[in-house]
Amino acid sequence: MLESVMKAWWESSHMAGGNAAYVEELYEAYLDDPQSVSQEWRTIFDQLPKVNGVELETNHSQIRDQFRTMAKLGPMSRVATAVSGASGGDEKQVKVLQLINAFRFRGHQHANLDPLGLWKQERVRDLELSHHELSEADFDRAFNVGSYAIGKDSMPLGELFKSLNRTYCGSVGAEYMHITNTEQKRWIQQRFESVQAKPEFDRDTKVGILKGLVAADGMEKYLGSKFPGAKRFSLEGGDALIPMLKNLITHAGTNGAKEVVVGMAHRGRLNVLVNVLGKNPSVLFDEFAGKHDESLGAGDVKYHAGYSSDYATPGGNVHLALAFNPSHLEIVNPVVMGSVRARLDRRGCSDGSTVVPITIHGDAAIAGQGVVQETFNMSQTRAFAVGGTVRIVINNQVGFTTSKREDTRSTQYCTDIAKMVQAPIFHVNADDPEAVIFVTQLALDYRNTFKRDVVIDLVCYRRHGHNEADEPNATQPLMYQKIKKHPVPREIYADQLLAEGIIDKHEVEKMVSDYRAALDHGACVVEEWRPMTEHSVDWSPYLGHDWDVIYDGAITIDKLRELGEKIFSYPESVKLNSRVNKVYEDRKAMIAGEKPLDWGCAEMLAYASIVDLGKRIRMTGQDSGRGTFFHRHAVLHNQKDGSTYMPLQHVREGQGPMEIYDSVLSEEAVMAFEYGYSTAEPGCLTIWEAQFGDFANGAQVVIDQFLSSGEAKWGRLCGLTLLLPHGYEGQGPEHSSARLERFLQMCADHNWQVCVPSTPAQVFNMIRRQMVRPMRRPLIVMSPKSLLRHAMATSSLEELAEGVFKSVIGEVDEINPTKVKRVVMCSGKVYYDLLDQRRKNEQDDVAIIRIEQLYPFPHAEIAEVLEAYKHVQDWVWCQEEPQNQGAWYCSQHHFWSAIPDGARLTYAGRSASASPAVGYVSIHNQQQKALVDDALSIK
Repeated sequence: MLESVMKAWWESSHMAGGNAAYVEELYEAYLDDPQSVSQEWRTIFDQLPKVNGVELETNHSQIRDQFRTMAKLGPMSRVATAVSGASGGDEKQVKVLQLINAFRFRGHQHANLDPLGLWKQERVRDLELSHHELSEADFDRAFNVGSYAIGKDSMPLGELFKSLNRTYCGSVGAEYMHITNTEQKRWIQQRFESVQAKPEFDRDTKVGILKGLVAADGMEKYLGSKFPGAKRFSLEGGDALIPMLKNLITHAGTNGAKEVVVGMAHRGRLNVLVNVLGKNPSVLFDEFAGKHDESLGAGDVKYHAGYSSDYATPGGNVHLALAFNPSHLEIVNPVVMGSVRARLDRRGCSDGSTVVPITIHGDAAIAGQGVVQETFNMSQTRAFAVGGTVRIVINNQVGFTTSKREDTRSTQYCTDIAKMVQAPIFHVNADDPEAVIFVTQLALDYRNTFKRDVVIDLVCYRRHGHNEADEPNATQPLMYQKIKKHPVPREIYADQLLAEGIIDKHEVEKMVSDYRAALDHGACVVEEWRPMTEHSVDWSPYLGHDWDVIYDGAITIDKLRELGEKIFSYPESVKLNSRVNKVYEDRKAMIAGEKPLDWGCAEMLAYASIVDLGKRIRMTGQDSGRGTFFHRHAVLHNQKDGSTYMPLQHVREGQGPMEIYDSVLSEEAVMAFEYGYSTAEPGCLTIWEAQFGDFANGAQVVIDQFLSSGEAKWGRLCGLTLLLPHGYEGQGPEHSSARLERFLQMCADHNWQVCVPSTPAQVFNMIRRQMVRPMRRPLIVMSPKSLLRHAMATSSLEELAEGVFKSVIGEVDEINPTKVKRVVMCSGKVYYDLLDQRRKNEQDDVAIIRIEQLYPFPHAEIAEVLEAYKHVQDWVWCQEEPQNQGAWYCSQHHFWSAIPDGARLTYAGRSASASPAVGYVSIHNQQQKALVDDALSIK
C-alpha cells in the first residue's frame, strides 16, 4: 500500500517534476502539528536526517532535495521501506492536501473575475475532485486540512470543497504560490483563507464604498453631459478605483504613512484628481472650456496634469502627490519611485514606512512596455528600493483597440511580468467593490510587512472607446453589445446594499443628487481634503532664477588641500589594487602642488566641497563607483576581503550624505528614477552617468518628455545632471557620440544647460555651480574619455579656487591678436588636437576659442573674448562629429551672431554621415587629421 501512496506523490500532481510541492505541503502540516498527519507519515518525517545538526524546519531546501532523491530512487526506496502497511485513509488524506494545494496554485483560473462574463476559462482538472481520486461519496468524511487557515484542524470534505471554491474561485483570484519565501506564502494564506477571501465590513465602510462609486459614476456622467465628445479617458467600468484609492490612502495613513505618491496614465485620471486628490471641479471645468493661466508656460493636456493636497486619515494627514506624466504610459512609474526615494531620504526613513508609492497601469501597457520590467528589476536593489510599490492595473481588457489576448501578450495574465520579482498578484472583479477593498488592504499590509511590490489586477471594462470620440463597436462588437446592457457598478452595489437592508432607496438617490449639486457648485467634493501642510520641501529659494544668476563659488586653496587630504586618504586596513593605489598616490601629489591636477582629482574635490557644505550628492550609473574609464575611484574595493570604503563619506562630521551606486543595467528606468528624485529634492546634486554617452538614447523618452520640457509643460523644476561620455577616439560608431545634436535641437526657453568642459578646473566649477547657485535646471554634460588622462588637460589648484565656470575660454598661447587671420571656434576634445597641431606647425596666425557652454549660448562672454578679433574675416567652426551631427547645424545661428558683420563662417569636420562614427581606426585617424588640417589651413 505504501508503494501506491509514494506513486501518488510523483504521478498525480499538476506540477511538472513530480509531487515535491504536495509532499512539502504535507511536511509543512507536520511541522505545524506532528499529530496532523498519520503515524506512518510522522515516522517518515521523523527519520529525515538533520542537516549539520540544524532542525529541519529551517532547511526546507534540503528537505525538497530529499524528496527529489526519493523520486529518483523510486517508490520502494529506503524511505518507502521505513514503514509498511499504509492505510487507504492516509492515501485519501494526501489527496485532500493535494486538493488544497491545487486550489492555492490554480484556483484563480476558475475565479469569477470578468464583470462581463466574456472570459472563456479553460477547464482546470486539478480543481476537480476526480483528479485527486476523491468524490462526493467522501463529502461527509472529515480530513485534516493541514495548513489551510480556516481555523479548524479538520473538516468534512464537502465543507472543505465549498470553502476552497469560495476562497479561491470567487471574486478574487490569488496568485502567490510562485513565491519561494514560505513566510510570505503563509502570511497570505492566513489573511486570505481565514475569511475565505470575503471579510465582513461594517455599515460605515459599506456606505463609504457606495459614496466612492457614486462619485466615480457622477463625475463621468457630469463631464459627459457638460462636455460631450471631449476627450476625458473615462473611468467608467473601473469605477471601483475611486473607493479603492481612498481606502488605500486611509489605510496607509492609519499605519503611519505621511506621504503617498501616485503615478498613472490617462484612464480615470480626471476622476482621481477630483474625487481623491480634491482638485476643485470648477478648475477642471475651466480647463475643458479652454480657459488657462497664461503664466503657466506652454502647458499640457488636462489628463497629464499632476496635483498635490493633504488627505485626512485616522493616523493624521497624509500628503498626496499625483505625478505629472506624458503619453508614454508606463514611464511615470520609475519617476514615482525616484520621487518616493527622495522623500524617504529626506525623512531619514530606510524601510519605506513613511512614504507609499502607488502606480496605476493599463493592462496592455504593463505587459507591453519594457520599462515595467526595468522598474520591477530595480525594486529590491540598494540604489532604487522604496520599501515596495502597490501596483494597480486598470484591466479593461482592451489595449487601445486590441482585445485579442494573443495580440497583446504571450501570457495568460497581463500581470505575469510581476512574477519576475515574486510579487503576489490579486486579480479582482471590479463589480465586487467589497472584494476590491479586501485585496487593497491585504496588498498594502503585505507591502508594509515584507517591503516588496504587490500587484492588484482590477478586472473591469471600458464603457466607451479609447477616448470618447472613438467608436468601439467597430473593433469590439460583441464586447460592447454586452457593455451597453451591463449596469454600472454604482447600481450593482446599491442594489446589494438595498437587499442587505444597509441603506434605503431614498438615501441612494440623495447621495447621487448631493454629489451632482456639489459639482454644480464647483467646490471640492472630497471630505478628507485638507490644505497642504505635510509636504516637507520648500522650493521657493529656487524659483525665478536664470542660468546666469550671480553666485559666489570661490573656495580657498587651503580648503581644497584640506578636502584633498581627507578624500585621498583611507584606513590602513583597506588594501588597494596597485593601479588604484597609484591613482591615489598621484592625487596626494596633486593637492600638495607637486603635480598638476587631472580630471578625476578635480571631480572628487568638487564632490567633497559640496558635501562639506552639508548638501547631499546622489550618483548612479552602470560603473559610477570607479568610473567607466577607470578615472574616478570614489568607491575603493579592499583587495583583502572585497569590502568597500568611500572616502567621500568621511569628509567631516555632519557632512552631507554621499551616495554612489553602480546601477542596474538600464538607462530608461534609472534615468527616470533620478529625474523623479531630483524633482522632489532640490537640495541634492543628483547625477546620472551613462556608461558611454551613446547609451543615453535608451532613455530618450525621459529626455524628450521630462528633462527637456517638464518645466515648460508642468512648471516642474529639476536639477538632474547627466554625465555623457563623448569623444572620437576611434572606438566605432557606438562608443563615440552622446548625440550632442539631439540635446541642442531641444534647447529653448533656457530649459537646460549643455556644457562641454575641457579642463579639470572647468568640471570642478561646473559641478559646484550646479549646487551652489539657486537655479535648478537640468545640466547636460558632454563628459570626456581620453581627456581624463590627457597630458594637456590639467589644471592648478588656483584655477579651481577661482570658483567660476567659464562659458568661453579664449586663446591660451601668447599669440598677437593683430596677426591673427583666422579664428577657429570649437568645443571639447578636438581643441587639444588643434592646439597640438598648431604648435607643431608653429602657426601664429590662427586663434583657437573654446565654447564650453553651448546652451544657453553665452553671447556676452563670447563677445568679450572675441573683441580682439574684430578685424578677422575668416572664421571656422571645427568639430569631430559628422556635419549633420554635433553643434554645427543646431548652433550655427549663434556662431553667426558672434562673429563680425560681413565675416565668413565655414565648417571644418567630418562629412555628413548616417552613422555617428566609422568603425575602423585607420579611417578615423585619417578623418581626424584631415579635419584638424582643414581647420588650421588658411586658404
